[in-house]
Amino acid sequence: MRDSAFDDLRPYRDDEIAPAMRRIAASEHFPALAGYVFPAREVEDVRRMVSGIATTDGFQLQVMKAVNEEVVRRSIRRFTFDGLDCLDRGRRYLFVSNHRDIMLDATLFQYALYQSGHRTSEISFGSNLMSSQLMIDIGRSNKMFRVVRGGSIRDFYSNMLHLSEYIRYAVGEKRESVWIAQRNGRTKDGVDATDPAVVKMLCMSAPGDAVRALSELNVVPVAVSYEWETCDALKAMELYRSRTEKYVKEPGEDLHSILTGVMQPKGDVHIGVGELLTADVLGTLGDPAGSGFYRQVAAWLDARIRAHYRLASNNYIAHDLRSGRPRHADRYTQAEKDAFAAHFARMEAADVADRAALADIFLGIYANPVGE
Repeated sequence: MRDSAFDDLRPYRDDEIAPAMRRIAASEHFPALAGYVFPAREVEDVRRMVSGIATTDGFQLQVMKAVNEEVVRRSIRRFTFDGLDCLDRGRRYLFVSNHRDIMLDATLFQYALYQSGHRTSEISFGSNLMSSQLMIDIGRSNKMFRVVRGGSIRDFYSNMLHLSEYIRYAVGEKRESVWIAQRNGRTKDGVDATDPAVVKMLCMSAPGDAVRALSELNVVPVAVSYEWETCDALKAMELYRSRTEKYVKEPGEDLHSILTGVMQPKGDVHIGVGELLTADVLGTLGDPAGSGFYRQVAAWLDARIRAHYRLASNNYIAHDLRSGRPRHADRYTQAEKDAFAAHFARMEAADVADRAALADIFLGIYANPVGE
């Protein structure tokens, strides 16, 4: 299959990088972006550097590496990861991850790949987020490919088949690993659950043998954990409003969430990489020809993502506050509880009709990963 068959989805090729860099450098937003990523350098110096980049690897090494370093330096106390040393650096994988932040889940994972000596992966990115030429240029230069959302039932099926074919092409023929989220959209309630439709989508490009279709992709589960959940107040408010009305995003809301996630203090952040989903494991998950197979695969991924999710003191504090019982008091200090209470106080003081309901939703974001 030729790369041109996916011109509507794929990241930029190296021959498309130089024009994209010139557009980025000419953007009215460039000074603000340069000031954040390279605070010690003059804007014109950064502009010249960006304008001279000619490859995807160059963009990732010279720009995106610096982006991650600034995010870690400014908003993360400790960034850790594990499990990547168990993967073959010469093999390509499909990483299926929980999804807590629009941008940082995938971006920080790329940083972990780089630091562990793995080649970075391509990244799925919703078409709704490719809202401007600047976003398109940054995303596609950073190995992001477009996931088309919306449309009729026929369009939806066609788009999912096309996406499935691209992912298989990327892993099998381009020899690029791929990162995708376990579901459409971020987890907002703290419950990480793989959508069986995602598993079904992955099989669409190799019909007739679901075990082969999945095993050829080298599926690996990934769990990202934030001590302080990104955009927690925004997520709680969205869920609260969704209880009584159809929630419609305001213009620019996704960009606001991206910026909030980048800037908001996150405490400790950990990425845990699980074991490979092999053909042998798939053979134990029920009849591959049955509809229940996709649910079983999703449940397998969920169990591994939960196992590699790193619970923080905030999770246990929220669980105890929500239940009204200090069941996990040995897992946090009074100082940690006071810090969470101060953060939580914003929800208790919010200007809404039912503060108790909003507070319960907010606590659930942190408490739900603990379980019952």
